[in-house]
Amino acid sequence: MKTLKIEPLTKEAFAPFGDVVESEGRDYFMINNGSTQRYHQLGDVQLDEQGQGIISIFRAKMLEYPLHIGMLERHPFGSQFFMPLFDHEYLVVVAPIGDGSMSIDPSTVRAFRATGNQGVNYHRGVWHHPVMVLSDDDEFLVVDRTGPGNNCDEFFFDESIQLSVALD
Repeated sequence: MKTLKIEPLTKEAFAPFGDVVESEGRDYFMINNGSTQRYHQLGDVQLDEQGQGIISIFRAKMLEYPLHIGMLERHPFGSQFFMPLFDHEYLVVVAPIGDGSMSIDPSTVRAFRATGNQGVNYHRGVWHHPVMVLSDDDEFLVVDRTGPGNNCDEFFFDESIQLSVALD
């Protein structure tokens, strides 16, 4: 049994998995006649040539913690971006892309705590747990891909692998 250590979500720590989208500590330039700060290109939407970018809202229920991590998913044809709408903290569990196969080394799985003003943009193919909110009916603005093909692979850990996340 391994309980994942929950790390603070930082741009540097999350770089192997995607982008942390936030304004704090980021460069900007002025637009709209000087009334607006634009924090430009904080993440990249990644799409295959057949896909189309879409915007959705996800509403999620809080899971029970400690949470057994039995599966992760990935999106091979496009990135997936989540931005919290209600300023609530949430958890992010990820694993690297790896060699492209349908397997995950459990020793590479990491957990992060995001603030309510940090979004995450999972790069194409990055393994991640479905939404892990810490408040019921929390909502996220989501930018991802629609189009032909199955853009969601799921990997289920063998029952001998015991990963969990516990709240501090």
